[in-house]
Amino acid sequence: MPRYVSPVSIPAAWSRLVDDAAIFPPGDAPLHDATAAYGARSAEDGAELVGTFVLRDTDLPLVRGFGGPLSVVCTGGAGQLAGPIGLAAKLGLTVAGVEIAVRDLDDLAGNVRRVALAAADLGDVPVYVELPHVANSGAWLAAADEVAASGLRLKFRTGGLEASAFPAAHALARWIDAALDRETPFKCTAGLHHAVRRTDPETGFEHHGFLNVLVATRLLFDGAGVDDAVIVLKQHEPDTLVSAAHELDLAGARRWFTSFGSCSVSDPWADLRELGLVS
Repeated sequence: MPRYVSPVSIPAAWSRLVDDAAIFPPGDAPLHDATAAYGARSAEDGAELVGTFVLRDTDLPLVRGFGGPLSVVCTGGAGQLAGPIGLAAKLGLTVAGVEIAVRDLDDLAGNVRRVALAAADLGDVPVYVELPHVANSGAWLAAADEVAASGLRLKFRTGGLEASAFPAAHALARWIDAALDRETPFKCTAGLHHAVRRTDPETGFEHHGFLNVLVATRLLFDGAGVDDAVIVLKQHEPDTLVSAAHELDLAGARRWFTSFGSCSVSDPWADLRELGLVS
């Protein structure tokens, strides 16, 4: 299902920012419907905003004739990284990235080293390592050191189906700062459907905004402190963030904040249009 995307006409800050995770909660779209929608999306519907299609490694055998780039979420441990890449090649699918969560809370750094050993067989495919929310910041930072030393990338979980899945602004700011300090690109997943921080009226959960995250990333890269980034991440006022978007080189920040997974493409696209950041 090849998808033709015309030469990028939206600003570079937003190009391929959203990874289509329609099959994941809370969207839970059927795989066939989601891949069909990905292939049929037009420029008017935000095609240029979309990068990869995200699916689980266990979904690969069900995919046929899909021409878009895939981000494959590994559901097992480090030893299972190579299998999905080989299967995708046999099926004629293009893997643009692999994502894996570190689960050994007693040895985060050691777990990352095992992932790095397995990832060495994947060639140039980027591997994003999701580190868990832990109270021991020293263990988290040591694991981030291993990610950086191995040339891997970081993945931050920014939301979910429970309040505990949403990191506090100061935690997210420290994660971003740690990634930049290690010159390590990162992506985010979950909870970033909207551009600006908001309180969900149904769940009461406080959602981070992807515009907040991108502006905070740029400011941290430019030398701002973590406390300044926290203020930006907590900002609910759209006009303040839009002004920052016009003043800052957000396209340059995309070198570090590469993308975020979202089960909705229409929500972030609608927000960017409403804010006047795309036409």
